[in-house]
Amino acid sequence: MMMEEEELEFAEDLEAILHLTPEVQLAIEQVFPSQDPLDRADFNAVEYINTLFPTEQSLANIDDVVNKIRLKIRRLDDNIRTVVRGQTNVGQDGRQALAEAQVAIGQLFGKIKDIKDKAEKSEQMVKEITRDIKQLDHAKRHLTTSITTLNHLHMLAGGVDSLEAMTRKRQYGEVANLLQGVVNVLEHFHKYMGIPQIRQLSERVKAAQSELGTQILADFEEAFPAQGSKRAGGPSNVLRDACLVANVLDPRIKQEIIKKFIRQHLSEYMVLFQENQDVAWLDKIDRRYAWIKRQLVDYEEKYGRMFPEEWCMTERIAVEFCHITRTELAKVMRTRAKEIEVKLLLFAIQRTTNFEGLLAKRFSGCTLTDGPGCCFQVKKPEPPLESTNPFLEGEVGDDGSEMEEDLDRPKKHKAPDNPFHGIISKCFEPHLYVYIESQDKNLGEMIDRFVSDFRAQGPPRVGTEDGGAVLPSCADLFVYYKKCMVQCSQLSTGEPMIALTTIFQKYLREYAWKILSGNLPKTSSNSGGLTIKSLLQEKEGSEAAKFNVEELCLICSILSTAEYCLATTQQLEEKLKEKVDKTLVERINLTGEMDTFSNVISNSIQLLVQDLDAACDPALTAMSKMPWQSVEHVGDQSPYVTSVIMHIKQNVPIIRENLASTRKYFTQFCIKFTNSFIPKFINHLFRCKPISMVGAEQLLLDTHSLKTVLLDLPSIGSQVVRKAPASYTKIVVKGMTRAEMILKVVMAPHEPTVVFVDNYIKLLADGNPETFQKTLDMKGLKRSEQSSMLELFRQRLPAPPSGADGGPSLSFSTPTPEQENSRIRKLEKLIKKRL
Repeated sequence: MMMEEEELEFAEDLEAILHLTPEVQLAIEQVFPSQDPLDRADFNAVEYINTLFPTEQSLANIDDVVNKIRLKIRRLDDNIRTVVRGQTNVGQDGRQALAEAQVAIGQLFGKIKDIKDKAEKSEQMVKEITRDIKQLDHAKRHLTTSITTLNHLHMLAGGVDSLEAMTRKRQYGEVANLLQGVVNVLEHFHKYMGIPQIRQLSERVKAAQSELGTQILADFEEAFPAQGSKRAGGPSNVLRDACLVANVLDPRIKQEIIKKFIRQHLSEYMVLFQENQDVAWLDKIDRRYAWIKRQLVDYEEKYGRMFPEEWCMTERIAVEFCHITRTELAKVMRTRAKEIEVKLLLFAIQRTTNFEGLLAKRFSGCTLTDGPGCCFQVKKPEPPLESTNPFLEGEVGDDGSEMEEDLDRPKKHKAPDNPFHGIISKCFEPHLYVYIESQDKNLGEMIDRFVSDFRAQGPPRVGTEDGGAVLPSCADLFVYYKKCMVQCSQLSTGEPMIALTTIFQKYLREYAWKILSGNLPKTSSNSGGLTIKSLLQEKEGSEAAKFNVEELCLICSILSTAEYCLATTQQLEEKLKEKVDKTLVERINLTGEMDTFSNVISNSIQLLVQDLDAACDPALTAMSKMPWQSVEHVGDQSPYVTSVIMHIKQNVPIIRENLASTRKYFTQFCIKFTNSFIPKFINHLFRCKPISMVGAEQLLLDTHSLKTVLLDLPSIGSQVVRKAPASYTKIVVKGMTRAEMILKVVMAPHEPTVVFVDNYIKLLADGNPETFQKTLDMKGLKRSEQSSMLELFRQRLPAPPSGADGGPSLSFSTPTPEQENSRIRKLEKLIKKRL
């Protein structure tokens, strides 16, 4: 009865409308996918009925449809009832499963605890087993150490007894090997020195070593007494074995043997070359080196096998000889300083450096630093071949044109330094002032000879290879510089090199002043040089003094020489820094001398520019004096243009040919001339007033002709046409375009005034009222008209950008050369039509 009531309540609940959230509905669809419209969340009963009965005729089978739906409802009720009844016992089953899981966990924990207890018992058992094995290992190691120590003790005791016996019998051959073994064995007993017996054995070894040292020194003293007499028959085998023993003894014993032997071996040298002997002076310095060579050969024959090779006795004898010789020579030169002459000093230095080089070929120099190694002959790498250029490795032509290119070449590796360099020759350094004074005198005479030769030979001849080439005296000077630098660096790399550098600087400046600047042609103007102002003040029709062809060639030759000197001086500075001591490198500075040669180059270029500029000035003056208001028709280029072109064609080819090796300075000449000529031309253009329309057209045609000539200036008169540098072309186009724009403004009508002013500002891009007034003067306007136009001009000027200076100048884009050429062509066509 209760079950039926529950089912009725459940059915009533199902009859109520269920509202599920979209997430729940989506989850149901994923778990129970269905295509039945009744299962859709947005189920619409009306639409569903209309689907079942779309027409009135379909209502005929309504009973069948109702039966099917009732059957489906019944099946759903059965399924729901089964599910509900199945969920009544779920809670009880869950509680039973949880209890079973708890029981299983308790059993598992008990098993884990049993396993842990058994593991601890096993570990304890293993420790008990291995304890006995460790004890056996310690016992074995101690027993091995005891046996080894007893063996060493037995060897030490027997060795000490044998060592004492052999020492008394002077059996040095056996002692050498035995002593080394005893010393090595004794090292194992350092930690046992607290034991009396071990300490006693150590004291006996030290006593034996001391006795051996004293005994060996006595044997050498007996064999080589201080008087210089030697044992008959040469060195004995006993002494040879004694040297082997000395290797094992205290190093002081070995040093004492070497010191006494070398002193005895060089005692004869000290007597023969005493300070009061004639052979002690510098002119007989060769005899010193010949003597030591004989002594070294004699030593190799008699005593070469007596001393061990690692003692380097031959080198030690040579090094001691060098020290003695340096001291004795220094004494002699101090005593007879007034007798030292340059030739004698250089002779002695040359012979000494040659001997030091011979030592470097024969010995390694290991005894100089007491380093390891022996003194066998070491093959030295061959020095690199000298270049024909004084200061460069690569070959350079007579004009020095390749010098700058060689700066980028990789430098060759320097040969290793001579370890014996200066070991004797250092004594000559205090007296090198004699050499420096001599070089000062020689260079002064050389400069004077260069001056007299230049005056005797005159300037370079035109049409020869000498025209525009580097002066021969320049190469002679730097070749002599290199010779002095190399020679002085062999003598000293210290203060004498600094003194020689000062001498070099002195005569580089004198060469620049006396040979280069002193022989530049003088202009007819004042000492300040030609200026635009002085040229404009010349009388009408006067001809400025021009340089002849020989003078032009001379200027170009001096310019090329200055360039060679500039580049070579830089190389000289680098070489001096390589030769001098590193601590003195900062004191080598030839910047002032390089600036001097740069000034010579600038002055030479300025002279060439002034000469051509002055030659063109009368033509420009004639242009400004022509009556441009009365010109009636436009013809060919004016005579003044022809005159300017003639002077350019006369000078420029000569300058270009003579500066062929210094192309960059020819370009500088072209740029400087253009920068000087164009402003002067524009200033003369402003003087042409008043100008008629036809006169302005003629001037515009002349300006275009000059512009064409200036653009072709770098290659004018040359069979090989080269494109002018872009920097030069830019200057010509900018300057001459300004002149053309001035004439175009003059040609434009001044009415209406606003249009005229705006065109002026647009074409000239010049906000200076003075320039505008000059343009109005060229048009021939009255002052009353000019004042109103000037006021309008100031009003029409565009405001300067924020942050810019408030000056009158403006900045506008300059027309391109192509645009200007097209305008000129149109103007030429217009002129031809009028003609």
